Amino acid sequence: MTRPRPVVCLDLDRTIIYSAAALRLDAARTSGPALCCVETYDGAASSFMTERAAATLVRLAEVAHVVPVTTRTRAQLARVRLPGPPPGLAVAGNGGHLLVDGEPDPRWAALVRSRLAGVAPLAEVTARIGPGGGFLRSVRAADGLFVYAVVDRAALPAGWVEDLAGWCEPRGWRVSLQGRKVYAVPHPLTKSAAAAEVRARCGGGPLFAAGDSLLDADLLEHADAAIRPAHGELAAAGWTLPHVAVTTRHGGAAGEQVLAAALAWASAACAPDPSLFTRTTTGA
Repeated sequence: MTRPRPVVCLDLDRTIIYSAAALRLDAARTSGPALCCVETYDGAASSFMTERAAATLVRLAEVAHVVPVTTRTRAQLARVRLPGPPPGLAVAGNGGHLLVDGEPDPRWAALVRSRLAGVAPLAEVTARIGPGGGFLRSVRAADGLFVYAVVDRAALPAGWVEDLAGWCEPRGWRVSLQGRKVYAVPHPLTKSAAAAEVRARCGGGPLFAAGDSLLDADLLEHADAAIRPAHGELAAAGWTLPHVAVTTRHGGAAGEQVLAAALAWASAACAPDPSLFTRTTTGA
């Protein structure tokens, strides 16, 4: 009997794609690697991969179901053009949208709405963050699912993020600081729940995941194997688990290592000996 194809769920920003500033290529290099643009915004290139990472992603799609899993809104995700064939399944809105050939799945949307009914409403959390001004550059609701604020990190008051997190927690929301953005996201809205649905729809094969932020922690935790960059929220928190590897490099070079690890794992998952990739319960 043929085993199901492995599933690889990949966070995008600061995991496999990077802004020019976030690339942070190793200073030891005399010249940076060749880059390919994967996103444009207002006519300008805004996100990149190294050409080596892009080539690895194309090879990965040949042996696994490659699924972007992002906190981006649908519109923000639509701007991204990854190398290789367009993914048949993708997750946007931190699990709020399950996209099938680019279109939202109505059954999943209904399930998400039912789960969000038990937490504080979006409007209440948005009002708590504030209308903007000062260190808050803007405050935006994302597809009616969660809210994020673009902040001036230099002017961000000490303890503000922690105070917001303390207020949100008993109301069923959590807070994550990623670069210049502060996210407030309902607890039931998770990447891991959407990844479990994706896995089931792909035949129940083994699952690999990669991500850099606290909003990725549940996704990595529930995967059979995972990797995180040596930068980002998870790195700052010292977060790790026995089945979660960590890159040795930062920025765009870490993106290369993430995809190389995913390809090696997926190739092993297709090998005759399943012990090469199966996560044991004692290592969970």
